[in-house]
Amino acid sequence: MSSAPVGVFDSGVGGLSVLREIRARLPDESLLYVADSGHVPYGEKSPEFIRARSQTIAEFLLQQGAKALVLACNTATAAAVAELRQRYPELPIVGMEPAVKPAAAATRSGVVGVLATTGTLKSAKFAALLDRFASDVRVITQPCPGLVEQIEAGDLDGPRTRELLQGWVAPLLAEGCDTLILGCTHYPFIRPLLRELLPASVSLVDTGAAVARQLQSLLDQRGLRAPAGEAQPTRLWSSGDALQLQRVLPVLWGEALAVQALVEPEISI
Repeated sequence: MSSAPVGVFDSGVGGLSVLREIRARLPDESLLYVADSGHVPYGEKSPEFIRARSQTIAEFLLQQGAKALVLACNTATAAAVAELRQRYPELPIVGMEPAVKPAAAATRSGVVGVLATTGTLKSAKFAALLDRFASDVRVITQPCPGLVEQIEAGDLDGPRTRELLQGWVAPLLAEGCDTLILGCTHYPFIRPLLRELLPASVSLVDTGAAVARQLQSLLDQRGLRAPAGEAQPTRLWSSGDALQLQRVLPVLWGEALAVQALVEPEISI
């Protein structure tokens, strides 16, 4: 069981930023990744739809032998992680949430900006995070429609991506923001471009490394850490255009890998 893989999924390629952190922290783990690119972005979809997709993909990953699940998507976590934990009580399941707590602790100006999808910003989970951790700071939220699609296409620093980001960060800077939360797993891929557009004094915060640490903790608690040297090659699937994901992998993952088309399982209710 400890040699079994870890299953990770996202609405598209964004979760590769989390997968990268998991690989760095847990190099002996075998990894499975599903990009639900046929339904990207989740941020514009209903919670009911996202729960159904999350259940379908979780079932697929379990059929592939996954010993743990990582929801590498803030929107999917907000909509579906509680239901998945109830359905699979013995399974280690790690979700994502925007880094409100560390950002609130880091800000010096008292103004924190959030770049996120509409779905994340509208979620009750995000509202609860603000209530719990950001009562002493001012949080300015900025939805980023269209940005996920740019990153899905591998356009991390082109004119259109640059134009979109400039339009979103300018009002945050004007309000005195000195800490910026990357509230979607796609957004760490545009960190280099953001560093160009932002003053050096502005901190960028995301939660990929924290997710990898939480996964490590859960695997250790349950005796599920893989033996050293037994990691199998990372396997990837896409519900959208598998060739498109294959094309952008060298940019987003750092190496070329084969991508299979997702064949969805029948879900037992």
